[in-house]
Amino acid sequence: MIDTNTMLLFFSAAVVLAVAPGPDNLFVIAQAAQNGRKAGLFVTLGLSTGLIGHTVAVASGLAALVSASSLAFTLLKYFGVFYLLYLAIQAFRAGASTMDKGEAHVYSKGELYRRGIVMNLTNPKVSLFFMAFLPQFTDPARGSVTIQFFLLGGLFIMATILVFGVISLLAGGVGERYRNFPGAQRVVNRVAAALFVGLALRLALTER
Repeated sequence: MIDTNTMLLFFSAAVVLAVAPGPDNLFVIAQAAQNGRKAGLFVTLGLSTGLIGHTVAVASGLAALVSASSLAFTLLKYFGVFYLLYLAIQAFRAGASTMDKGEAHVYSKGELYRRGIVMNLTNPKVSLFFMAFLPQFTDPARGSVTIQFFLLGGLFIMATILVFGVISLLAGGVGERYRNFPGAQRVVNRVAAALFVGLALRLALTER
């Protein structure tokens, strides 16, 4: 089993990485500002569920397959790109038309949760990052490396929920100040759309 000092070091590193600007926390900011605190929290839970998938991928060797296969990497990447563009279109349309009618589409908890899962799982760089990061904190002399992978993955998920949860509350609070003002909400929606487009472009330019 991994010793306590190593786990504390890993958890601290995971918190720092979660705070650093990246696709996932920017995605949470956009969703929380546009749809509220609870939306950000459910997206965070979805992203964290996606991290379980990446942990399994690393532990089972699937991440190595994606890394070795140019086709698998490209297909997964562009699925994520098209999904982000789809979200950008939705956000822009909300800003252009729905708010003018005084109506706002309310996304269900399930929709928001699924958004987080898809966003995370369609970013192959997360699996590649886990494949490079997690082994640095494992030690074959301390037992099953697979079990250690899952333990580290769980710690990373805890750090993600902690940091992204705070981000959701802060960004959601800012967004809620403007929710009753159609003009301001329209701007928030369009900024969210622009952010989704930016994330899509960033993912499209990602190389193995």
